[in-house]
Amino acid sequence: MKIAILVVLGCLFFACASKSGNPQESGVTIVEKPNIVFILVDDLGYGDIGCFGQEKIQTPYIDRLAREGIQFTQAYAGSAVCAPCRSTLMQGVHSGHARVRGNMINGYRESLRESDYTVAMMLQEAGYKTGLFGKWGLGLHNQYGIPNKMGFHEFFGYLNQRHAHCHYPEFLYHNEERVYYPENGKHHMIENYRSEQPYDEKGVCQPLGIEDPSKAKYAFDVYCQKSLEFVRNNKENPFFLYLAYTPPHGSYIAPELGIYTNEEWSQSHKVYAAMITRVDTEIGKLMQLLEELNLDENTLVFFASDNGNTGGNAREGEIPTSAFFNNESPRAGMKGDIRDGAFHVPAVARWTNHISPSQESDHIWAMWDFLPTVAELIGAALPDEMDGISILPTLMGESEKQKKHDFLYWEYQEEQAVRMANWYGYKNIKGELEIYDLEKNSAQDTDLSAEYPDIAKKIDEIMIREHTPSDVWPSPGESEDAFKQRMAQLGITAQERPLNVADF
Repeated sequence: MKIAILVVLGCLFFACASKSGNPQESGVTIVEKPNIVFILVDDLGYGDIGCFGQEKIQTPYIDRLAREGIQFTQAYAGSAVCAPCRSTLMQGVHSGHARVRGNMINGYRESLRESDYTVAMMLQEAGYKTGLFGKWGLGLHNQYGIPNKMGFHEFFGYLNQRHAHCHYPEFLYHNEERVYYPENGKHHMIENYRSEQPYDEKGVCQPLGIEDPSKAKYAFDVYCQKSLEFVRNNKENPFFLYLAYTPPHGSYIAPELGIYTNEEWSQSHKVYAAMITRVDTEIGKLMQLLEELNLDENTLVFFASDNGNTGGNAREGEIPTSAFFNNESPRAGMKGDIRDGAFHVPAVARWTNHISPSQESDHIWAMWDFLPTVAELIGAALPDEMDGISILPTLMGESEKQKKHDFLYWEYQEEQAVRMANWYGYKNIKGELEIYDLEKNSAQDTDLSAEYPDIAKKIDEIMIREHTPSDVWPSPGESEDAFKQRMAQLGITAQERPLNVADF
């Protein structure tokens, strides 16, 4: 059994260079390195879980994480969609500096590159065993940035986001090899997995294109089982487990409706709820395993969603999922746009005997803060380029020592957003800037830029300063002709950006 970590508050453990060149004060001495788990759930709404107000969908194990740890009401995803969010999480930089800034551009998916540095690499260098189970989204099989080259000893799951839309896939990846599932038949054909699936009177799914549903392999179940094997195999080592869960992202399908079978709801709402409760059940299995292996007190667990509200799974003519479950962020915005609700996500952290239970924090942080938090936790030096700030003082109950962001910055589809205290600025593709007071105007429909020109000017300066031009993505406000001209000057041709969206 591992010796529990001794945490001595008020001591300086190390100093490391931040982006500004100033040392970071840890305030924490680590005697033994903890295991670290980051659970990133795909398209989970802000209010989809009980601890964030959900009353219809049952999530007892996630609620337990919150009850035994700290619940964040002001946590932010790295982007408004999957891939760029994951890039900020892995790299510790915001979307104006991250390698991957969108899911795709003109049919092309960008990859992490050999020069990029990830939190998994940092942990490998510190002696951790690293495992990723679920969806990667930062490199295809024929690109450099596959998980095994970006810091992960073991990977099991999907590389390609479109591939991950099918929950009964033809194959998954184990490291660089494909593992095929012939029992899943032809379900992977788009006309099958994109269609509404039939369920029998017992609430058991009969997936289209599968001859014997009892033998079908639901990808989530498969890679979750592999993740538990990873924990068992590495119980004697410090490990980093990145669980990039795919449900409840569509296509919407669950092997069974379970406790929702006999609810007087539409089938689409039952399926959505069943997917979330299935995620919760797997988190419960992980928590139980950590306890069985005497690793519970030595494991820090993070939980979050990868982007804002999605609208869910309701069919035409039904009550919208967001209205039925009342699950939206308290602020306007959805996945794929750039208002505050596109980034505002539920988040929880639990570390038995180290994080005090039953806490609620309004500390404002974003996913690019994970890497510096890990660096401080294990005593590693930060990369030279870093936008994140460690939230370890907040986790350890030392909020008076917590550094705060002057602002958070996002860019997506050539538009920009900044959160600065209670101010939220949005600049559209035409370069028009609006600012809102989030506290007084959560709908973000009252532009105050004329009334507060100094605030608008400060936010505009942040937007100009924080964007670094990419050799893949157009810059905010950049015309198509200007983008093409810039690419030509860089010597980048269309052949270097192949149509690879469907290249699994």
